[in-house]
Amino acid sequence: MSEGKKMTSSRRHHLKSLMLQIAANWLEQEAKETAAAKEAYMAENCPAPDLSGDQAAMMEICKKLHQALDKIDEDRYDAEAKVAKTDKEIEELKLKVVELAGVKKPALKKVRMSADAMLQALLGGKHKVTMDLRANLKQVKKEVKEEAVEAVGDWRKNVEDKADRKKMFETS
Repeated sequence: MSEGKKMTSSRRHHLKSLMLQIAANWLEQEAKETAAAKEAYMAENCPAPDLSGDQAAMMEICKKLHQALDKIDEDRYDAEAKVAKTDKEIEELKLKVVELAGVKKPALKKVRMSADAMLQALLGGKHKVTMDLRANLKQVKKEVKEEAVEAVGDWRKNVEDKADRKKMFETS
């Protein structure tokens, strides 16, 4: 078929029904094969019981069957434990692969948000905090400029001024 032509709905329906028939035949054949495999396994590993004999012989047969069942149960339990262990290892390895590959984080969007909105988002909606951070920044910048212009005199005075500025930030 060329790219320009589309398949008609009747043709598509016909092909779909053919595919379903083929799949049904395959499933039927697979079921027959598994039944035959079960029969072969049972014939090989489980011979037909000899039911002729007295009660003591029957009791002995029952004991042997119970012992065989116990052994099979132990083997099944061991196999289940191995499967559980390997499943756990697989999950751990999957986590390691994800950890080593790293999770791609989406690109962050720039969001303009006021300082009040940031504090409210961090502290939760209950707390009402209002701070004028820009005013404090402007004040600090002005002080820095004034300090550069001044001639530095006594070093003790300079240390006291810095301590006052530190107290100003701590109290606000």
